[in-house]
Amino acid sequence: VQLQASGGGLAQAGDSLSLSCAFSGDTVIRYAMGWFRQTPGKEREFVSAITRGASVTSYAGSVKGRFTISRDNAKNTVYLRMNSLKLEDTAVYSCAAGSAVGRLNRKEEYDYWGQGTQVTVSS
Repeated sequence: VQLQASGGGLAQAGDSLSLSCAFSGDTVIRYAMGWFRQTPGKEREFVSAITRGASVTSYAGSVKGRFTISRDNAKNTVYLRMNSLKLEDTAVYSCAAGSAVGRLNRKEEYDYWGQGTQVTVSS
């Protein structure tokens, strides 16, 4: 399984960005998918996740109401729409896939990780 995140970049506070995660190497519908982010010196933190059939989504409190996760299994892609960006959203965002994820917000439950994409929010 390979994951490739894209769509990061530089944005101003209040702007929007959309991230994409391209999945390959298996059938994506077998996997729950998550987005995590990390800043230097800090642990990787949960951002959002979506179950295999997209029936359940989960968000960190800090992004709830601003970010939206979605997936298109036919295109083997997961998306993260980020609205009303804040300075504290600056991080490297990575997508992850897990075939047996019990708790969507636990990074330990994901099997595969992609290289991240940098999101930088400025004032």
